[in-house]
Amino acid sequence: MSNHNLSLDDQIALVTKSLDDLKATNITVITVEHLTEVAERMIIANATSKRHVKALADKLGASAKEQGLMPLGREGDKDSDWTLVDLGRIVVHIMTPQAREFYDLEGLWSSPETLQALAVQRV
Repeated sequence: MSNHNLSLDDQIALVTKSLDDLKATNITVITVEHLTEVAERMIIANATSKRHVKALADKLGASAKEQGLMPLGREGDKDSDWTLVDLGRIVVHIMTPQAREFYDLEGLWSSPETLQALAVQRV
């Protein structure tokens, strides 16, 4: 089964259930398809510790593979307070509350004005 056999809604349900099963909190789904071509949705979830971040990412990877949704990549393992799991149409960020507050991905990806300002600064 390829990544395209599951609908986007089914993929979101798979991710959120996997995260919820291991007690992730504050799971947020953000629509980003109008802001980037990299993904359609971004899912951000809190973990209680660095070990919990890793456990959640491991569980998500295993659950996705069981359903034929092959992760394209994973960044931030090994004692990290933030791990990214790239599932193609969905990018999942699993973070400690401190990392989530510091990086404020919701604020960044929810505001086209912020993204535009950053793009202009890089030119």
